Amino acid sequence: MKIPDTVPEQFDYNLPAERIARYPLPERDSSKLLVYRQGNISESRFSAIGEFLREDDILVVNNTRVIRARLFFFKPSGARIEIFCLEPHDPPDYDRVFKQTGSVVWKCMIGNARKWKEEDLTGSITAGGGTVELRARRLAEERGEALVRFSWDNAGITFGEILDTAGKVPLPPYLNREAEEEDVRTYQTLFARYEGSVAAPTAGLHFSDRLIASLKKKVNLDEITLHVGAGTFKPIQSDTIREHTMHTEHYEVNPGTLKQLLENDIRIIAIGTTSVRTLESLYWLAVKLHSAKDTTPQDMHTGQWEPYSSAPGLTRKEAIETVLDYIQKYPLTSLHATTQLMIVPGYIFRMVDGMVTNFHLPRSSLLMLVAAFIGDDWKKVYDYALQNDFRFLSYGDGSILFP
Repeated sequence: MKIPDTVPEQFDYNLPAERIARYPLPERDSSKLLVYRQGNISESRFSAIGEFLREDDILVVNNTRVIRARLFFFKPSGARIEIFCLEPHDPPDYDRVFKQTGSVVWKCMIGNARKWKEEDLTGSITAGGGTVELRARRLAEERGEALVRFSWDNAGITFGEILDTAGKVPLPPYLNREAEEEDVRTYQTLFARYEGSVAAPTAGLHFSDRLIASLKKKVNLDEITLHVGAGTFKPIQSDTIREHTMHTEHYEVNPGTLKQLLENDIRIIAIGTTSVRTLESLYWLAVKLHSAKDTTPQDMHTGQWEPYSSAPGLTRKEAIETVLDYIQKYPLTSLHATTQLMIVPGYIFRMVDGMVTNFHLPRSSLLMLVAAFIGDDWKKVYDYALQNDFRFLSYGDGSILFP
């Protein structure tokens, strides 16, 4: 594979505002389902997705949990400053940062940034049965993102509790509305367990308790964790894909899931683009581990274009075995890694046989991933969805794709 020179305009289409689902349907699994199989398109309901799966398929879901990542401060002048927590910086991992008391540093996006100069921002919140003064200090800025230190005066309160109390659900900007209390429930999958995402893995929003119970009678269901970053919302604005800088995301895979994936005669169906990205990154991480025996846990990263300049050399089974051997070597309870992988047309999939996903923004990296998976037929799929009243984006309808 070589790094593509594709231009983003090839992945543009007209998305009327009225086709964007601003609210979810009352029942999670009642959305429409577009079925694409080897070039043919049909239509069903998401609740019937089991009809399109085989016995012993493995569905891989993302169990990340969306955090209340938006904090608001008001200056004495009345100006409102929004601080959108993107990724922990100190401490650098999600588990520790949410348990921290006293002070943390996050990489953030700042809304109304020109109104925030050098002064600290302060605000009072009620948490843990008492009043807490929360302070935000801007430390540095790079490429439109800022490092912000949050500190508070109650050592009995964790940063996780502060976000749960004072933070707001980070709804995608294209919904063009403020988060409502019901979004706390609806903008969260039923698989959500590990906090860290600032956007939901939206393909998973379609799964209800009854659907999950029904599917488990027919297929295997396993979990990975990828904490979704705000970069998932950003359309590509560079002249070519090669010039675009993909955002980095953290993921975790446990040995139990890897052992399930070892079966040669099963299909792996990724629920959402985040699961696709995790599984494919896992393959290229295995290639690195296989060729560089001295790789340490600190080197567990897949670069944006790494697969396009690396020789694969491993079967899927060999790749999974390589990762399992690495986990045993250190030993680790699970594999923690980061990925900047950008999947665009020309990419050859090594791990994923089918994908469940929603309908994505024009010119987005998510749409390009879909185009890589089913080729130019993405246009046929999106034309069908637009002509047949499918609802688009995070709260919209779903699709299941088999190339």
